[in-house]
Amino acid sequence: MTPPPRSWPDRLRRAVDPYVAALLATVVLAALLPASGRAGGAIGGAADLAIGLLFFLYGARLSTRQAVDGLRQWKLHLVVGASTFALFPLLGLAASGLVPFALTEGLCTGLLFLCVVPSTVQSSIALTSTARGNVPAAICAGTYSSLFGMAATPLLAAWLIGSTAQFSARGAMAVAVELLLPFLAGQLLRRWVAGFVGRHKRAIGLLDRGAILLVVYTAFSRGVSEGIWQQVTPVRLAALVCLCGALLAVVLGVTSFAARRLGFGRQDRIAIVFCGSNKSLATGLPMAAVLFGASAGPVILPLMLYHQIQLMVCAVIAGRWSRDDRTETVPATVEVAAVR
Repeated sequence: MTPPPRSWPDRLRRAVDPYVAALLATVVLAALLPASGRAGGAIGGAADLAIGLLFFLYGARLSTRQAVDGLRQWKLHLVVGASTFALFPLLGLAASGLVPFALTEGLCTGLLFLCVVPSTVQSSIALTSTARGNVPAAICAGTYSSLFGMAATPLLAAWLIGSTAQFSARGAMAVAVELLLPFLAGQLLRRWVAGFVGRHKRAIGLLDRGAILLVVYTAFSRGVSEGIWQQVTPVRLAALVCLCGALLAVVLGVTSFAARRLGFGRQDRIAIVFCGSNKSLATGLPMAAVLFGASAGPVILPLMLYHQIQLMVCAVIAGRWSRDDRTETVPATVEVAAVR
């Protein structure tokens, strides 16, 4: 029996991820009621603590054995890494030629930062599973990208962006202190805290998202004080959305073509396409807050837009690939995660 067609409100609810909607609502709240003065300082301090806790939990949840076992598919991980940390930055450099015609300096900085952020973990796994691809490879590829990104993202940002957004070596050191050390602490204490984290997945997931919302609110509150909305006109915003869509389209095409030419099987190609084209919101936002401080407002905007576009487009692609695969009889259904 053919299911009844969905109404437009229902389609909209499915297209717009609830968590991304919460992020956008947070931006609106920061624009209307920005935190300043003592309140801004207190919220900024709370955001710093939340970032440290966020990465501690990432470390506590990461299975070291699983990460080591995934080394057997090193060729696949090299292709994903090349897309994430080489192809994206090159495309970002090409897009920087649109300043000042389509982008402001601040938005260009954000676009460049988007291009050096690691790949996702949860969303890539969900999309790969839905499309009936190699899920273990997606898990390991996302994990390796996040680990490598802790060093690669600050270094690539320093190379691509430099001093144009008040970026400095001090910011790179802050990543080690505020992100890497809590992550390593989580790994060292995993033996004792992993059980607690596993038993309270839902509560910790809400804590993760709440921490990121706090980071967004803090960054955009500072941006409002600096006149961010005078820089981001509707025309500039529309141009940024088009650029994010074009960036995703190019990377999807290149990763698909490269995976096929390199002789990967269908399941591996699916993992490569999704892991190589997705960018992590959960890792990128805290990194931007640490690296750029008060200038993080316009920097995180391209990443937020790209994340929503990648979820919508890749969910459609995953569904189509799932229907095209006639070799499987049991459908694999995994809800697309909103973060990472």
